[in-house]
Amino acid sequence: MVLLMADTRFDDWVAERYELLWPELFDPLVLNPAVNFLADLAGTSPVLEFGVGTGRLAVPLAERGLQVAGIELSPAMAARIGERAAGRDIEVVIGDFATARLDGEFGLVVLARNTITNLTTQPEQVAAFGNAAAHLGAGGHFVVENYVPQLRRLPPGETTTVFTATPDHLGYEVYDVGAQIAVSHHYWTIDGQLRSFASPHRYVWPSELDLMAELAGLTMRNRYADWNTTPFTGESRSHISVWQK
Repeated sequence: MVLLMADTRFDDWVAERYELLWPELFDPLVLNPAVNFLADLAGTSPVLEFGVGTGRLAVPLAERGLQVAGIELSPAMAARIGERAAGRDIEVVIGDFATARLDGEFGLVVLARNTITNLTTQPEQVAAFGNAAAHLGAGGHFVVENYVPQLRRLPPGETTTVFTATPDHLGYEVYDVGAQIAVSHHYWTIDGQLRSFASPHRYVWPSELDLMAELAGLTMRNRYADWNTTPFTGESRSHISVWQK
C-alpha cells in the first residue's frame, strides 16, 4: 500500500495569524474544557498530539506539568510552539501523522479539531489510527475530535453548506458525495483586504472511525458531543471519541 504525503496549506502567513483567523478555537469556553478533559484522561502519562499546530492544546497541557510531544506537517505552525516557555520543552517531529514516529510510549494520543479529515484518502486515515496505536502503551487512549458530516442539511441537488458567516469571515463547504470529499472555503476581511483559503477534506462518519479503531486494535470507550461531555445523539454536529488500547 502506498501512502501519499499529506499536503499542508498552513504557511507562514496562516501560522502568524492562526489565532486571528480562527479565534473561536482560543475562546476559554472552548479551550479550557478541552485541556481539562485531556489532562484528566492523561493523568501523569506522556501525551502525543497529532497535528499539534501552534500548540493550542499542547502548550496548556505542558503548563500543567505533563510531558507533551507532537507531530506537525507545517514547519511554520510548529515554529510558533516555542514562543511560550512551556512550549520549549515540547518535542515536535515535522512529518505526516499517518506515518511519522517518535520514540517511547504514550498514555494519550490526541487528534483534535477535525484534523483527521486533512488526510484525504481512507488508507491514510486507517494508517493514522495504526500509528496512534503504535505509540500507545497498554491501556492508553486515542482521542479524536471531529465534526459529523452535515449531508442532512443539503437540499436535493445542492452540494454546498455554510458553516460560518460573520462580518469578517465566511466559510462554506462543497461536498463531492461520490468521492467523500468536502472542500472548505474561507474568506476573511483582514486589515481592509480580502484573503481566501481553501482545503480538501475526506469527511468521515463516527461509525467509520470506529472500524478504523478496531482495525488498529483499539476499543471504543466513550463518545461525547463536545469537550464538556455532553451526551452524543443523532442531532450532534461534532463528537469527541475515546478509544483504548
